[in-house]
Parts: sequence; C-alpha cells; structure tokens
Amino acid sequence: MSTDNTTYHIPVLLESAVNELNIQSSGTYCDLTFGGGGHSRHILSKLGEGGSLYSFDQDRDTLQNAPDDERFHYVESNFRFLRSALRLRGVQEVDGILADLGVSSHHFDEVGRGFSFRGEGPLDMRMNQRGGRTAADVVNTYDADSLARVLKEYGELDTTWKIASCIERAREKEPITTTAQLVEAVRPCTPKRDESKFLTKLFQALRIEVNGEMEALKMALEQSLKVLRPGGRLVVISYHSLEDRLVKNFMRSGNFEGKIEQDFFGRQQTPFEVLSRKAIVPTPEEVERNPRSRSAKMRVAIKR
Repeated sequence: MSTDNTTYHIPVLLESAVNELNIQSSGTYCDLTFGGGGHSRHILSKLGEGGSLYSFDQDRDTLQNAPDDERFHYVESNFRFLRSALRLRGVQEVDGILADLGVSSHHFDEVGRGFSFRGEGPLDMRMNQRGGRTAADVVNTYDADSLARVLKEYGELDTTWKIASCIERAREKEPITTTAQLVEAVRPCTPKRDESKFLTKLFQALRIEVNGEMEALKMALEQSLKVLRPGGRLVVISYHSLEDRLVKNFMRSGNFEGKIEQDFFGRQQTPFEVLSRKAIVPTPEEVERNPRSRSAKMRVAIKR
C-alpha cells in the first residue's frame, strides 16, 4: 500500500485538528473523511497499542492510501452511515471524531472525475463512482426551477434564474456531458471580472447536489451525539458558509437552527461544550504552503 499521500492530498490544519482530539493512548477514534490519509496517520502516531482508528471513505480510490497498521480499520462507506458502520464492527462508542469536509486535491486534479472546470473531463462529480446520478444527470434533467434552487442554495450564486436559462438553452441543442461544455453553456452569464469565483461556486453547487453532502453532514452530526462518549471530542473542518453554519449551530445547540432548548427550570439544554466561540483557521504560513486551505474553518466541541 502507498505510504506517501502528499501527492494525493495535503491535509489541512493537521497538527491543530489532531491536537484538538486530545488523543488518549488506548482510545477509539473516527476519521470520517480518510482521503489521502494524512489526518489518520497523525492520529495513529499518537495512539498506543490498545488504540484503534476507524477511517471512513466512500471513494474506493482512497484504499490505496491505507496504512499497514493493525490499529487501523478502513470503512468503505459514506459517513452518513457512521453509527451503523461502527456497530457492524462491534463498536458502540468512540472517544473522538474528526471530519475534514474538503474535497481532496486528488479529486480536483483528476480531470476524469469532473470536479474542476480547469481542463475538460466528463461531467461526473460522484465521490462514489459505483452508482447514483452524475452532474450531467442534474444539468440535463432538472427543470429550470430545480436548477436555480440548487445554484442558489448550494452555490450562493446571484442571478440563478439567468444561469439556469443558459443551461436550458444549451442542452436543447445537445446534452451537456463535459466540464468544458458546461463552462461554455454558462459563458453568457459568467462575469468577466470574477470568472474563476463564479465557476467555483457553480461546480461546488452541483457537487453538493450530486453527493447529497448537506444531508450526509446532518446525519453524521446527529449520529456523533449517539456514538461519542461523554467527554469525547468532535472536530470538524468546513470550507464554505453552508457547512460551517450547520456545524456551528449543531455544536451550540444540538440542532441545525441553533435554537437552545431549556428544561422545566429554565436551564439550557446543550449537548456539547464548545471550546472556541470563533472558528480556528489556518496560519498565513499554512495558506502559503497550501492555498486550498484558505477557506478552512475548524470548530471543536466536547460532548457533555
């Protein structure tokens, strides 16, 4: 198995994230987004012989990065199935959970996966390539209303009706099946000054829709409360405001609206102790080394 994951993906906030897990030598931990394995390897370096790590990834390509370590358990699954996947392996509770929600550099750089508008590849964007709809399916079959909703909700784009209309007009001539065709289809509504930013948001919105990322994140956060031991830590690194808002609200209140419930006596019912009111962000030095870490925000909470 490969032991050099630096070309696959440079882990973001590596030292900070693993330190915040407060690793116990004989503890049990989850890395919900294995990817290149950088965070997992660092967790393993802190574990003793009695410790164990369960690392999740739905993309079978990542198996090549798995370390040869008996304490390591590769779970080929979407993290939305966190609790049931652990139970299948005889694990009821864990001491810490880490999730780095970023898309790996490998996915962006592998043109054939269709995650990036730089270069031409099939309009795919599936993390799990064994089935399910592709970005081409979304672009060619969603009506204008549905397309506009996806672009507004997940890309936080303006003039989404105009963009959806551009896509509709283009696909009437021929199906949009490649990344280059999509870029060309939206060219009439692409701002010249912020072209890269616009296309980044467009591709982000489609990727989130294709992979059901927001629903998966909600499911994983809810299950984290059930599998974390009291005193266990939840560490989440997010990359856009939609994710960060969900994580912030959930850690603050145990729900996604951020509404703190009170008991009969007026005492606040909060399942977590949030360790920092402000998100932890990469240092300027890390951003210089790894520009893709620029938008990362890390939040940490302890289960009460």
